[in-house]
Amino acid sequence: MANSLHLSPLNQRRIESFRANRRGYWSLMIFAVLFLVCLVAEGIANDRPMVVKYDGNWYFPIVKDYPETTFGGDFDVATDFYDPYLLGKIQNNGFAVWPIIPFSYDTIDFNMRAPLPAAPSARHWLGTDDLGRDVLARLIYGFRISVLFGIALTLISSVIGIGAGAVQGYFGGWVDLTFQRVIEIWGGLPQLFILIILASLFAPGFWTLLFIMVLFSWMSLTGLVRAEFLRARNFEYVRAAKALGVGDFRIMARHVLPNAMVATITFLPFVLNGSIVALTSLDFLGLGMPPGSPSLGELLSQGKNNLQAPWLGITAFFAIAIMLSLLIFIGEAVRDAFDPRKTF
Repeated sequence: MANSLHLSPLNQRRIESFRANRRGYWSLMIFAVLFLVCLVAEGIANDRPMVVKYDGNWYFPIVKDYPETTFGGDFDVATDFYDPYLLGKIQNNGFAVWPIIPFSYDTIDFNMRAPLPAAPSARHWLGTDDLGRDVLARLIYGFRISVLFGIALTLISSVIGIGAGAVQGYFGGWVDLTFQRVIEIWGGLPQLFILIILASLFAPGFWTLLFIMVLFSWMSLTGLVRAEFLRARNFEYVRAAKALGVGDFRIMARHVLPNAMVATITFLPFVLNGSIVALTSLDFLGLGMPPGSPSLGELLSQGKNNLQAPWLGITAFFAIAIMLSLLIFIGEAVRDAFDPRKTF
């Protein structure tokens, strides 16, 4: 298998070293399973059936809207599958296959008889929030948004930061001095307050928040990459490539950057961790995703505002703590795998 993937002995050693760190290896497996499950959240938590058979015909409400006239209703509007009349029609003329959790992140359960927020029960496994929305459904969707946002922010900010650090370290001189002064001024600004101001000025949304966060997060890897390029630009193979007439950017991309990426990759899990925490913090303050969006920070805020419902705060705390702990363990294993001083 290793031969078919053309892994070098060094990369094989890194993989084996990563697997030897049992805590990091199993953290990666658990995190991957949780993420893959949340990627198909619509098939796990949804207020629409996955499949409906009615009058001998098959329908898939989970991927397509159907008017209620399709199922014997009277109006040409989107079907409300919680309508007792329509449910009776479907049960008498066929059947419906529901997801494991028959609620989406924004579904309000109007059939609740207990005061809101409702405690965990057989109907709502982790209870409901103060609007009657299922906590487990919001947790699944919120986990997906947090991880996707964190990955996008990490990738974009890393590309910008690595590019800036590479240019600084390779060219040096006035280029390095100019970039350093800009970074010092930009990094000295009160980032949290500026983020709060910008988030309050612009309409909240996934891409708006991503753009605002990238403005300040790209500097996390710049110093590391700059140091690697400063160290490597005077190596013999770089001088030899210059003597042969190889262009600067080709030398940077093909000869220096691969060596710099060894140290950079070890920091990526920690950068991802910080990106998720940043989104959670803004959501907790009410300056993150649009109102009603599933969010771990919003769930934390629900717990703070409803101290009489401890399941809200406990659920949010353990969800965030477990997710961040898994990422930290993965980061430690990656760091050990790329450390030439460690053997397994």
